[in-house]
Amino acid sequence: MSDKSRIEWTDASWNPVTGCTQVSPGCANCYAKALTERFNGPGSFDTVVLHPERLDTPLHWRKPRRIFVNSMSDLFHEDIPMDFLANIWEVMEKTPQHTYQILTKRAEIMRRRVGGTAGMAWAFDVLPNVWLGVSAENQRWFDQRWPILEATPAALRFISYEPALGPLLLGDARPGWVICGAESGPKRRPFNLAWARELRDECWAAGVPFFMKQGSAFRPGQPSGDPELDECKSFPTLKAQEEG
Repeated sequence: MSDKSRIEWTDASWNPVTGCTQVSPGCANCYAKALTERFNGPGSFDTVVLHPERLDTPLHWRKPRRIFVNSMSDLFHEDIPMDFLANIWEVMEKTPQHTYQILTKRAEIMRRRVGGTAGMAWAFDVLPNVWLGVSAENQRWFDQRWPILEATPAALRFISYEPALGPLLLGDARPGWVICGAESGPKRRPFNLAWARELRDECWAAGVPFFMKQGSAFRPGQPSGDPELDECKSFPTLKAQEEG
Protein backbone atom coordinates (compact mmCIF):
# COMPACT_ATOMS: atom_id res chain seq x y z
CA MET A 1 0.00 0.00 0.00
CA SER A 2 1.46 3.32 -1.02
CA ASP A 3 0.54 6.94 -1.67
CA LYS A 4 2.53 6.55 -4.88
CA SER A 5 1.87 3.81 -7.39
CA ARG A 6 3.74 2.43 -10.38
CA ILE A 7 0.39 1.76 -12.05
CA GLU A 8 0.12 4.59 -14.55
CA TRP A 9 -3.64 4.99 -14.41
CA THR A 10 -3.74 5.66 -10.67
CA ASP A 11 -1.84 7.71 -8.10
CA ALA A 12 -1.97 5.49 -5.03
CA SER A 13 -3.07 2.07 -3.84
CA TRP A 14 -5.06 1.27 -0.70
CA ASN A 15 -5.30 -2.33 0.47
CA PRO A 16 -7.55 -2.75 3.50
CA VAL A 17 -7.98 -6.33 2.28
CA THR A 18 -5.46 -8.74 0.77
CA GLY A 19 -5.80 -12.21 -0.68
CA CYS A 20 -8.14 -13.58 -3.33
CA THR A 21 -9.22 -16.67 -5.27
CA GLN A 22 -9.40 -17.29 -9.01
CA VAL A 23 -12.64 -16.85 -10.94
CA SER A 24 -11.63 -16.78 -14.64
CA PRO A 25 -8.65 -17.33 -16.98
CA GLY A 26 -7.38 -13.79 -16.42
CA CYS A 27 -6.48 -14.79 -12.85
CA ALA A 28 -4.05 -17.54 -13.84
CA ASN A 29 -0.87 -15.43 -13.61
CA CYS A 30 -2.10 -12.90 -11.05
CA TYR A 31 0.68 -10.45 -10.11
CA ALA A 32 -0.77 -9.98 -6.61
CA LYS A 33 -0.68 -13.72 -5.98
CA ALA A 34 2.89 -14.00 -7.25
CA LEU A 35 4.02 -11.08 -5.09
CA THR A 36 2.30 -12.36 -1.95
CA GLU A 37 3.58 -15.90 -2.30
CA ARG A 38 7.07 -14.67 -3.04
CA PHE A 39 7.26 -13.32 0.51
CA ASN A 40 4.78 -15.53 2.39
CA GLY A 41 4.98 -18.88 0.67
CA PRO A 42 2.75 -20.98 -1.60
CA GLY A 43 -0.97 -20.77 -0.88
CA SER A 44 -0.67 -17.63 1.26
CA PHE A 45 -2.66 -15.54 -1.23
CA ASP A 46 -5.64 -17.89 -1.22
CA THR A 47 -6.90 -16.64 2.15
CA VAL A 48 -8.66 -13.27 2.34
CA VAL A 49 -7.14 -11.18 5.14
CA LEU A 50 -8.71 -8.04 6.62
CA HIS A 51 -6.44 -5.16 7.68
CA PRO A 52 -8.48 -2.85 9.95
CA GLU A 53 -5.31 -0.91 10.80
CA ARG A 54 -5.23 0.32 7.19
CA LEU A 55 -8.79 1.60 7.05
CA ASP A 56 -7.96 5.21 7.97
CA THR A 57 -5.01 5.57 5.58
CA PRO A 58 -6.80 7.79 3.00
CA LEU A 59 -7.92 10.09 5.83
CA HIS A 60 -4.29 11.15 6.21
CA TRP A 61 -3.79 11.91 2.51
CA ARG A 62 -4.74 15.56 2.19
CA LYS A 63 -3.70 16.04 -1.42
CA PRO A 64 -6.37 14.72 -3.82
CA ARG A 65 -5.43 11.40 -5.36
CA ARG A 66 -6.81 8.74 -7.66
CA ILE A 67 -6.76 5.68 -5.39
CA PHE A 68 -6.89 2.09 -6.62
CA VAL A 69 -8.82 0.19 -3.94
CA ASN A 70 -7.62 -3.35 -3.21
CA SER A 71 -4.94 -3.80 -5.81
CA MET A 72 -4.01 -6.95 -3.84
CA SER A 73 -7.52 -8.40 -3.64
CA ASP A 74 -11.08 -7.97 -4.92
CA LEU A 75 -13.28 -5.61 -2.91
CA PHE A 76 -16.34 -7.70 -3.71
CA HIS A 77 -14.88 -11.06 -2.75
CA GLU A 78 -17.35 -13.42 -1.10
CA ASP A 79 -15.24 -13.66 2.08
CA ILE A 80 -15.21 -9.95 2.92
CA PRO A 81 -17.75 -9.32 5.73
CA MET A 82 -20.42 -6.74 5.02
CA ASP A 83 -19.58 -4.70 8.09
CA PHE A 84 -15.95 -4.39 6.96
CA LEU A 85 -17.06 -3.36 3.48
CA ALA A 86 -19.29 -0.77 5.14
CA ASN A 87 -16.24 0.63 6.96
CA ILE A 88 -14.40 0.98 3.64
CA TRP A 89 -17.40 2.74 2.11
CA GLU A 90 -17.53 5.12 5.06
CA VAL A 91 -13.89 6.13 4.57
CA MET A 92 -14.49 6.84 0.89
CA GLU A 93 -17.50 8.96 1.77
CA LYS A 94 -15.47 10.93 4.32
CA THR A 95 -12.74 11.76 1.78
CA PRO A 96 -14.47 13.41 -1.17
CA GLN A 97 -11.17 14.99 -2.26
CA HIS A 98 -10.04 11.58 -3.50
CA THR A 99 -11.28 9.57 -6.46
CA TYR A 100 -11.57 5.85 -5.71
CA GLN A 101 -11.13 3.30 -8.49
CA ILE A 102 -12.67 -0.09 -7.70
CA LEU A 103 -12.04 -2.98 -10.08
CA THR A 104 -13.71 -6.37 -9.73
CA LYS A 105 -14.24 -9.68 -11.48
CA ARG A 106 -17.24 -10.35 -9.23
CA ALA A 107 -19.75 -8.13 -10.98
CA GLU A 108 -22.77 -9.96 -9.57
CA ILE A 109 -21.75 -9.27 -5.98
CA MET A 110 -20.95 -5.66 -6.81
CA ARG A 111 -24.44 -5.22 -8.24
CA ARG A 112 -26.02 -6.53 -5.05
CA ARG A 113 -23.91 -4.31 -2.82
CA VAL A 114 -24.09 -0.93 -4.55
CA GLY A 115 -27.20 1.17 -4.93
CA GLY A 116 -29.48 -1.77 -4.23
CA THR A 117 -33.25 -1.68 -4.32
CA ALA A 118 -35.41 -0.94 -1.32
CA GLY A 119 -35.49 -3.74 1.21
CA MET A 120 -31.92 -4.90 0.65
CA ALA A 121 -30.01 -5.15 3.90
CA TRP A 122 -26.75 -3.92 2.38
CA ALA A 123 -27.15 -1.34 -0.34
CA PHE A 124 -24.26 1.09 -0.23
CA ASP A 125 -24.83 4.60 -1.48
CA VAL A 126 -23.60 5.67 -4.89
CA LEU A 127 -20.74 8.06 -4.13
CA PRO A 128 -19.70 10.79 -6.59
CA ASN A 129 -16.00 10.04 -6.01
CA VAL A 130 -16.17 6.28 -6.60
CA TRP A 131 -15.59 4.74 -10.03
CA LEU A 132 -16.65 1.13 -10.55
CA GLY A 133 -14.97 -1.13 -13.07
CA VAL A 134 -14.80 -4.74 -14.18
CA SER A 135 -11.92 -6.75 -15.59
CA ALA A 136 -12.50 -8.49 -18.91
CA GLU A 137 -9.75 -10.53 -20.52
CA ASN A 138 -11.61 -11.23 -23.76
CA GLN A 139 -14.98 -10.83 -25.46
CA ARG A 140 -16.63 -13.64 -23.51
CA TRP A 141 -15.95 -12.06 -20.13
CA PHE A 142 -16.74 -8.56 -21.34
CA ASP A 143 -20.13 -9.73 -22.62
CA GLN A 144 -20.80 -11.38 -19.26
CA ARG A 145 -19.60 -8.63 -16.91
CA TRP A 146 -20.37 -5.39 -18.73
CA PRO A 147 -24.22 -5.69 -18.62
CA ILE A 148 -24.00 -6.16 -14.85
CA LEU A 149 -21.73 -3.17 -14.45
CA GLU A 150 -23.98 -1.13 -16.73
CA ALA A 151 -26.91 -1.96 -14.44
CA THR A 152 -24.95 -0.82 -11.38
CA PRO A 153 -25.28 2.90 -10.58
CA ALA A 154 -21.90 4.63 -10.43
CA ALA A 155 -20.30 8.01 -10.94
CA LEU A 156 -18.27 6.43 -13.72
CA ARG A 157 -17.98 2.88 -15.06
CA PHE A 158 -14.78 1.55 -16.59
CA ILE A 159 -13.31 -1.55 -18.20
CA SER A 160 -9.88 -3.05 -17.57
CA TYR A 161 -9.00 -5.18 -20.59
CA GLU A 162 -6.04 -6.74 -18.82
CA PRO A 163 -4.53 -9.18 -19.20
CA ALA A 164 -5.73 -9.03 -22.80
CA LEU A 165 -6.02 -12.68 -23.81
CA GLY A 166 -8.17 -12.35 -26.91
CA PRO A 167 -9.95 -9.73 -29.01
CA LEU A 168 -12.53 -7.49 -27.33
CA LEU A 169 -14.85 -4.94 -28.88
CA LEU A 170 -17.39 -2.68 -27.17
CA GLY A 171 -20.22 -2.97 -29.65
CA ASP A 172 -23.06 -0.84 -28.28
CA ALA A 173 -21.49 -0.57 -24.82
CA ARG A 174 -20.36 2.87 -23.68
CA PRO A 175 -18.15 2.69 -20.60
CA GLY A 176 -16.66 5.89 -19.28
CA TRP A 177 -13.12 4.60 -19.70
CA VAL A 178 -11.19 1.65 -21.15
CA ILE A 179 -7.76 0.48 -19.95
CA CYS A 180 -5.85 -1.97 -22.14
CA GLY A 181 -2.81 -4.02 -21.16
CA ALA A 182 -0.99 -7.19 -22.12
CA GLU A 183 0.07 -9.81 -19.61
CA SER A 184 3.57 -9.52 -18.19
CA GLY A 185 5.90 -11.94 -16.44
CA PRO A 186 7.69 -15.17 -17.35
CA LYS A 187 4.41 -17.05 -17.97
CA ARG A 188 2.75 -14.29 -20.03
CA ARG A 189 0.32 -15.47 -22.67
CA PRO A 190 0.25 -14.27 -26.30
CA PHE A 191 -0.92 -10.74 -27.03
CA ASN A 192 -1.79 -9.35 -30.44
CA LEU A 193 -1.32 -5.62 -30.99
CA ALA A 194 -4.18 -5.72 -33.49
CA TRP A 195 -6.58 -6.33 -30.58
CA ALA A 196 -5.47 -3.10 -28.90
CA ARG A 197 -5.48 -1.06 -32.10
CA GLU A 198 -8.98 -2.14 -33.06
CA LEU A 199 -10.36 -1.42 -29.59
CA ARG A 200 -8.58 1.95 -29.49
CA ASP A 201 -10.11 2.93 -32.81
CA GLU A 202 -13.55 1.85 -31.62
CA CYS A 203 -13.15 3.87 -28.41
CA TRP A 204 -12.07 6.96 -30.31
CA ALA A 205 -15.01 6.68 -32.68
CA ALA A 206 -17.38 6.41 -29.71
CA GLY A 207 -15.74 9.19 -27.68
CA VAL A 208 -14.61 6.77 -24.95
CA PRO A 209 -11.25 7.61 -23.28
CA PHE A 210 -8.66 4.89 -23.95
CA PHE A 211 -5.56 4.16 -21.85
CA MET A 212 -2.84 1.84 -23.17
CA LYS A 213 -1.13 0.50 -20.06
CA GLN A 214 1.53 -1.91 -21.30
CA GLY A 215 2.69 -4.35 -23.94
CA SER A 216 3.73 -7.95 -23.46
CA ALA A 217 7.05 -8.15 -21.60
CA PHE A 218 8.80 -9.83 -18.69
CA ARG A 219 8.47 -6.72 -16.54
CA PRO A 220 5.17 -4.82 -16.19
CA GLY A 221 4.84 -1.31 -17.51
CA GLN A 222 6.78 -1.86 -20.73
CA PRO A 223 5.69 -0.22 -24.01
CA SER A 224 3.89 -2.21 -26.68
CA GLY A 225 6.31 -1.34 -29.46
CA ASP A 226 3.73 0.77 -31.29
CA PRO A 227 4.58 4.43 -30.45
CA GLU A 228 1.19 5.71 -31.56
CA LEU A 229 -0.59 3.17 -29.37
CA ASP A 230 1.67 3.81 -26.39
CA GLU A 231 0.83 7.51 -26.49
CA CYS A 232 -2.82 6.72 -25.68
CA LYS A 233 -3.05 7.77 -22.04
CA SER A 234 -6.50 9.34 -21.86
CA PHE A 235 -8.19 9.81 -18.49
CA PRO A 236 -11.95 10.23 -18.10
CA THR A 237 -13.80 12.99 -16.35
CA LEU A 238 -17.07 12.68 -14.50
CA LYS A 239 -18.72 14.34 -17.48
CA ALA A 240 -17.79 11.29 -19.54
CA GLN A 241 -20.57 9.26 -17.99
CA GLU A 242 -23.47 10.33 -15.87
CA GLU A 243 -24.71 8.36 -12.88
CA GLY A 244 -27.50 6.01 -13.77
